[in-house]
Order: sequence, then C-alpha cells, then structure tokens
Amino acid sequence: MTKNIGKSLIHYKVTDPSDDPMNPRFGTLRYGATKLGGKVWITFQRDMHIKLQRKLMVSSFTTIDGRGANVHIADGAGFFLDQVHNVIIHGLHFHHLRSRAPGSVIAPGSTVAQLSKTDGDAIRLVGASKVWIDHNTLHRCQDGLVDVTVGSTDVTISNNLFSHHDKVMLLGHNDGFVQDKNMRVTIVLNRFGPHCDQRTPRIRHGYAHIANNIYQGWGDYAIGGTMNPTVRSEANLFIAPKRNKEVTWKAGNSRSWNWRSVNDMFLNGAHFSETGKGSARPHYNRRQRFKVARARAVRSLTKSAGALQCSTRSRC
Repeated sequence: MTKNIGKSLIHYKVTDPSDDPMNPRFGTLRYGATKLGGKVWITFQRDMHIKLQRKLMVSSFTTIDGRGANVHIADGAGFFLDQVHNVIIHGLHFHHLRSRAPGSVIAPGSTVAQLSKTDGDAIRLVGASKVWIDHNTLHRCQDGLVDVTVGSTDVTISNNLFSHHDKVMLLGHNDGFVQDKNMRVTIVLNRFGPHCDQRTPRIRHGYAHIANNIYQGWGDYAIGGTMNPTVRSEANLFIAPKRNKEVTWKAGNSRSWNWRSVNDMFLNGAHFSETGKGSARPHYNRRQRFKVARARAVRSLTKSAGALQCSTRSRC
C-alpha cells in the first residue's frame, strides 16, 4: 500500500461522530472518506460511536485508521468500496449494522449516487482492488461482515476478529459472474469464532490463500465454494465443534477443483476434503510474498486479532 503515503498525504482527524449522507460536515468521517481528494489518512480525535445513516462510500487512496481511539461503526449502515483502489481499513469495530432504505448519498468526487436498498453488510467491495482490511472487530450484522464482489481483486484480510455471525465472508458476486475468475484474496492471521456458522469464507470462481487463521468451531462449514474456485489452506488451526467435523463444503461437481490443505492442524476430529491436483500456490510477486508460520504458532500469532487497544501515546 505504498501509494497511500507520501509528500502529498492529507492528514484528517474525525472530531464529529454525526453523519449526513448528502451534506457531510467537516470533521465527520463521511467528509474525510468521501469529500477530500487525493491521498487521505483519517484518524479519530477520541472514542466514538458512529451511526451511518447510509452506506459510507470510501474514495481511492484513503486510509481509515482507528488506532488511538475506540471507534464503533454500529447501528446503522456500513462501508461501501465501489470501483475504488488503494484503501486501508484498520482498527475499527463493526457491529449491529442493518439494511437501509434506498436514497441519495455523496460519492467520491463530490458526485451524488443513488443507492438501492442495502443489505446490512459491514464492508462491501464492488469492483475494488488493492484493499487491506486489518485489525478490525466484526460481529452481529444483518448480512455479511465482509463481501468481496463484482470483479474485486488483490484484497488482503488480516488480523481481524470475526465472531457471533452466520454468513461471515463472501468472495465472488454470484455463480454467473465469471469475471470473478480474476479475483485474488489473501486471508491471514484472523480469528474466526466463537459462533461463526459459515462462509469463513465462501468463494466463487476466484482464488483464496487462507493462511495462519484459527477456526474456533463452525456450524454448517468453515470454507465453502461454488463455481470451481481455487483454495490453498495453509497452516491454519481448525478446532472442530462437537458436530460436523468437516471443514469444507463444495456445491456442484467439485472433483476437479483445486483445493489443497498444506500443513494445516486439525483438532477435535476436524477434516479437510482436498480435491484436484497441484499446489494451488498464490503466485505472489516479490513484494507480496510473506512467510507462513507453522500451524502450532497460530494461537499466539492471532492473540492480538481484532481492533487493537492502543492509547494515543503508544504505538501499535
């Protein structure tokens, strides 16, 4: 995310937790995330509970950084990344988000967008790329917690805490949207659970590298898919619930799908059904590569998953 920093960076501080979808005031989150152009790094003056009246449309080259404050995006709408790139979302709490009625909202470039009824997602990507979702705490929303859809790609979801939710994470728009074959998502160092039922994640068409995550049980399944996605599950810790020991769920004729489990650790009888042949390697470039730790280290590596408890005087 090197393009999110540099000499032209604008530092913007949120001082006002209120929200006006069409005429956001200076000092509010919506003003900083949508109205300002160029590279913007957003921080928060103090602890806040922000109830978004409609989805927040985030501009390209925007970092929303909750470190140093206890910031909750709750009881309203979530974030919407529509055809944008180079976005970082860090250190926030997302919970109890609900569907909202159709309506107008200010969009990047100070244009006006007409939003249809929204589903109650915490963070939804549509045609977005180069997005980093890191160290957030997400739970109890009406629909998904993170949706990566409609041609979105080059997304990293790391160090987050997902809990108390049914359909957690969707990768791929629908079975008919074949453009999602180009989707690449890295899911690393997250904690799934307690009480995550399914979609951690569910993948359509594209590719997911799922590494060094801890799965504290599941309901229907942990990792699922349709439409021949490719999955490399690497050095994760899967702790099966009392019932349903199977980690994976695949819909359709999946015998040729490339789903590989590499150095995963399985407890309480957990089981991963591999299919296809090959390593399912992610083909990272030099800057994208990272060292995958052993699965036995995952408990300690994910202890700090979720929004970090930082003070304004500490670094984290």
